[in-house]
Amino acid sequence: MIMKVVYGGFFNLSDFDFSSQELCFLRPPFLLCIFAGFLLNSFVIAEIPLGSKLLVADNDCWVSSNGDFALGFFNISDQPNLYSIGIHYNSKSIPTSQQTVVWTAGADITVGNESYFHLTQQGELILFDSLRGIPIWTSKTGNRSIVSAALRDNGNLVLLDKEQNTVWQSFDDPSDTLLPGQSLYVNQTLRAASKNSLSSYYSLDLNASGQLQLRWESSIVYWVSNSPSTSNLSAFLTPSGAVQLRQQSLKPVWSVFGEDHNDSVNYRFLRLDSDGNLRLYSWIETAQLWRTVWQAVENQCKVFATCGQRGICGFTASGATDCRCPFELTDSINCMVPYKECESGSIMLTFKNTFLYGTYPPDESVIISSLQQCEQLCLNDFQCTFATYFNNGSGQCSLRKTPYVTGYADPSLSSISFVKRCSDPLAVNPNPKQPPPSEQPMELCLPCLIGAASGTFFIFAMVQLGIGFCIYKRKGFTGRKTATLGLASPHLKGLAVLSFSEIKSLTGDFRNQIGPTMFKGLMPNNHLVTIINLNAFIEERKFRGAVMKMGSIQHKDLAKLEGYCCEFNHRFMVYEYAKNGSLGKYIDDSTLCKKLTWRKRLDICSTVAKAIYYLHTGCREFVSHGNLECENVMLDENLTAKVTDFGFARIDGQASYCGFSAEKDVEDFGKLVLTLLSGSRNHEEIRDWAYREWKEGRVENVFDRRIEGGMEVEELERALRIAFWCIQMDDRMRPSMGEVVRVLDGNSSVDAPPHPFAFQKPLHEDDEAQEYGSESEV
Repeated sequence: MIMKVVYGGFFNLSDFDFSSQELCFLRPPFLLCIFAGFLLNSFVIAEIPLGSKLLVADNDCWVSSNGDFALGFFNISDQPNLYSIGIHYNSKSIPTSQQTVVWTAGADITVGNESYFHLTQQGELILFDSLRGIPIWTSKTGNRSIVSAALRDNGNLVLLDKEQNTVWQSFDDPSDTLLPGQSLYVNQTLRAASKNSLSSYYSLDLNASGQLQLRWESSIVYWVSNSPSTSNLSAFLTPSGAVQLRQQSLKPVWSVFGEDHNDSVNYRFLRLDSDGNLRLYSWIETAQLWRTVWQAVENQCKVFATCGQRGICGFTASGATDCRCPFELTDSINCMVPYKECESGSIMLTFKNTFLYGTYPPDESVIISSLQQCEQLCLNDFQCTFATYFNNGSGQCSLRKTPYVTGYADPSLSSISFVKRCSDPLAVNPNPKQPPPSEQPMELCLPCLIGAASGTFFIFAMVQLGIGFCIYKRKGFTGRKTATLGLASPHLKGLAVLSFSEIKSLTGDFRNQIGPTMFKGLMPNNHLVTIINLNAFIEERKFRGAVMKMGSIQHKDLAKLEGYCCEFNHRFMVYEYAKNGSLGKYIDDSTLCKKLTWRKRLDICSTVAKAIYYLHTGCREFVSHGNLECENVMLDENLTAKVTDFGFARIDGQASYCGFSAEKDVEDFGKLVLTLLSGSRNHEEIRDWAYREWKEGRVENVFDRRIEGGMEVEELERALRIAFWCIQMDDRMRPSMGEVVRVLDGNSSVDAPPHPFAFQKPLHEDDEAQEYGSESEV
């Protein structure tokens, strides 16, 4: 690691008499970096010059001049070959196991063990992933006259120009934590670390009215700061241990204090934990641990969906939260109430001192009734699955229609909940003259046994004959197909392996063009296929490995991969054929576009969203589409969408395997939705105009006038909102594709989005002013 001092010259820490273990060494779960701060006096500023690079394999790190913070790679304990890069506490007074990560580049992004973090000569921070072979996160600061970087003593990573002004800083791009002196502005978000491979549902934001909000997904607010409704505020964590909402003049209008407020504490942080609660932590030197000194939601069971979709939240004798599913005849994984009409009728289970709610869809109706009426209303409503009666004199009865049951139980609650379940058909004997089945005598029926044995043998023989016939036919067909195509290579997971000459023959020497790089092909058995030229040389081993993975992906909304060509520098993909061609052809043609009715366009949006959602979460490993656009959405004979060309991203006209991050696919999907809604392919112009029309209440103006039959304003509003969220400049504000699917299907509400290309950032002044900076619009 190279350090620069303000009075000139460079030196390398290896020049000093320390072992490498004393400086930086890998110890799960962190790459620990200890810096001998006493070597540098208070007039020295550690700078990171352009071209500096951190490699996972080298165990290097960048350290603040006081040694309290370090930036380096750390590995995920349960996945030893995956790493993230971030800033963590590095003080020698804090044990390795307690050196908490306070900022992560790209939130939940993980990379392989040959990856690196690079400050380029153009002044851009880049996280390069060796698994995907592409930069997976950047600071987006190229060509902004940056001359160096520095990790400040307050844990803030900054990029500086030649006047030492801050151009970019990690404090403006928080992950799940705020440090003392750090602010949270309107349209910035803290998102809790994920408990699994999916994005976390929990987030903290500061709304335009100046209130902090804890949310589950985008629609459920389960905690709000008890602060006055005032605009132009920012949230701020003070070094003395207080969370404040402050005006631009730095005057606080609302504050909460930790138990040790104003005590002599060296290290603090505010974090949105993975369980959805916001907590303030202080480092206790004597106990050598982080202690919670304040939390937003005192009763953890009142954090929405604490138990996910797994039932009722309660507490054990030791005070720990306990999730349980007490309902009979339920899905053991999701604690799901049967959502169907019961042949034997339904009964209601009663749970006292219990409040229940559903995670999604958020379908609730509240009426005034008595306790008995509340139970009966749910029992008589086929769609109602459970109800909660507020036994506090209000007479309110909450009826829910979602099969997902979550909630909490506490002796202090006066509410009573009812859950519908099917009656047990054996609970009441339908024939009172006969004894219950358990009491009936057992009799041996010899003719029955002979008949059953004969039938079983006959069925077994027929199945064996059928299997043999199918194997014979399959071998004969495969042999004929191989001979016809003249394949030089064996089939790979059932995929046809074609030579370049066969590709030319199938496409009529590339005359049957149906898109910029797309051709119609006719197989020898008269089976039509779509053939895509990747126009790129991808190493054969990597290409075949990628094809093997994509060949195993099967989903009704994805075009099926049927074959490929990998010969010399030729790389072609063969997909199932869609009769009506690409979506782009229909959008551009003034006659064909009329076939895309309002309902059909919404169906296409939903179908494409589900296809991308499956790629992100349904495959054995994450797959990015990387090139989602109208030309890669094919329409079959019923104008049903099929997503094709997934897995190979286009960069400057060239293809590369694995593509980009999920956030890039989400952005591309948002652009696709705007195109479908408006009929315009000019993304640069349509996005600002569409947002302005929506914001000013003229949502119908965005509607493609060529569509016959009109549209539903409510559906257009919902689709536009989710599209604007998808194309947010700050990719951390973009939703997951799972959230997109639920919104488009009407199973989840969606908040009003901010302008995708306008957000607030603090002014950057000197180091002292940085701690209490003001606010301006950029």
